[in-house]
Amino acid sequence: MPYFRKFEGEKLFLSPIDVNDAETYAAWLNDPVVAQQLNSLHRSYSVEEERKALQRLAGGHHFAIVETSQEQLLGNCGLDSIDWVHRTAELGIFIGSSDDWGHGYGSEALALLLRYGFTVLNLNNIMLRVNSDNVRAQRCYDKAGFRAIGLRRQALQRGRQRLDEIFMDILAEDFYAAAAKDEE
Repeated sequence: MPYFRKFEGEKLFLSPIDVNDAETYAAWLNDPVVAQQLNSLHRSYSVEEERKALQRLAGGHHFAIVETSQEQLLGNCGLDSIDWVHRTAELGIFIGSSDDWGHGYGSEALALLLRYGFTVLNLNNIMLRVNSDNVRAQRCYDKAGFRAIGLRRQALQRGRQRLDEIFMDILAEDFYAAAAKDEE
């Protein structure tokens, strides 16, 4: 599939969503390990369903995450619920194969998406939600400058286990301060 280098990092780039990747996304979302992290273990995803979902995301503020050297699709990320008056949005991101977790792809894609949100869209506040047991993601978000802002207690059910949902956000001033520090 042809990918376009909309925003480039060191190991990956963000490209517009391609609906022809529906089969890959359906395979990821039906993987129990991935589905558990996305709180979607209770659902099955067909290729056609995923094609429709990708059509909704394409052309918006959502991007495919693509590894640079092999141009391999890794996942996606995007900004939803954008409020242009108050300059806020909610961020979502996932790396589709658990084999690709822990290699820094999520951190790099997150940095590119934040740069897009703050410097291109001129947002002021970007928030996200994360499961309380997803420590790896929490570390990634902390490293990117997100701060915990709240907790929805026992909001998630996994088998007989109840999990909290953590709300985190980052402000434009935090993003720009970290960027200035990196340049020093």
